[in-house]
Amino acid sequence: MYQPEDSMGDTPLGWAASNGHEEVVKLLLGRDDVDPNKPNVEGQTPLWGAVSGGHLGVVEILLGRNDVDPSKPREDGMTPLWWAARCGHERVVRILLGRDGVDPDMADGYGLTPLSWAACNGHEGVVKMLLGRDDVDPDGPNKHGKTPLWWAALCGNEGVVKILLGQDDVNPDKLVEDGKTPLWWAARCGREGVVRILLGRGDVNPDMADEYGQTPLSWAACDGHEGVVKLLLGRGDVNPDGPDNYGRTPLSWAACSGNEEVVKLLLGRDDVNPDRPDKKGKTPLSWAACCGHKGVVKILLRRDDVDPDKPDNQGRTPLSWAASHWSGKVVRLLLRRGDVNPDRPDNYGQTPLWWATQNGYAEVVGPLQSPRFAANGAA
Repeated sequence: MYQPEDSMGDTPLGWAASNGHEEVVKLLLGRDDVDPNKPNVEGQTPLWGAVSGGHLGVVEILLGRNDVDPSKPREDGMTPLWWAARCGHERVVRILLGRDGVDPDMADGYGLTPLSWAACNGHEGVVKMLLGRDDVDPDGPNKHGKTPLWWAALCGNEGVVKILLGQDDVNPDKLVEDGKTPLWWAARCGREGVVRILLGRGDVNPDMADEYGQTPLSWAACDGHEGVVKLLLGRGDVNPDGPDNYGRTPLSWAACSGNEEVVKLLLGRDDVNPDRPDKKGKTPLSWAACCGHKGVVKILLRRDDVDPDKPDNQGRTPLSWAASHWSGKVVRLLLRRGDVNPDRPDNYGQTPLWWATQNGYAEVVGPLQSPRFAANGAA
């Protein structure tokens, strides 16, 4: 057979198809010793190569033959239709869907269908074409329970989300295996538009927690998505102070991550306890001090209902945590307070100075040795 191959198993026909050279493809297909279905080492056929490049003319030439398999997958299970849908090649998708023997709902090795990939990449035209088929499951999950809507929400593709939600058989609140809904992921990723769309549905629980008890609000607060936080706080069915399985509230997560604007939003609520400890006894102030977030520490210290010297279950105070994590600026802020004991030991007798010396933090040791000087010095 006239099919010399390179080191990857690609034939002249494979290369011509991948690069869109229609006349060369016709010449090669005119030979009796050329196999139009011959794959390379990855299982990629000439048709697959033409589809991946969006070469409509070559696709039409190849599919005009009776001996070309329109649905032959690569080694990883990806079919020509799968790739065309992923890349948004609408005309190629239309041609492939018109061929017998093409399964429009065939998943790859990871359980992702053409619809899931089109939804993930925001290809609205392809999504509409696939949804027009009776043999495509619009809510079909992969092996981890992730549906096309889940992918569209994760990637922030608002148009696709609207299209999918227009399907009666799409569950907008479907859980994946770890208890996370499309709204949960949209909130965590800061997809404000998608969050707004999903919150407009009466069949979406805006306060649904995952397996760790963390709600969409908790994650939006943790990751600093201010717009999403505002949307969720505008709901009467979202608990702004709800603890997760570790006792941590949205404020605790926002303080730990240093998200000052989100902290302000949460503290503006009457139903948020600014000094609520988690199951380990750590307050939002302790978390902010531990992580060195001076701005959040300042905000919390302005509150009369925040104890700046509150110990956790180990007896460690915000100052102790700041001293052990090289947070010199936070240490100075806390030492300016008259109600913070710089020598307070934890349950093991270890003081803030002990923690600073143990870790070799000279920047912290100095102020702790001279608290009065620190109180009058620069922040």
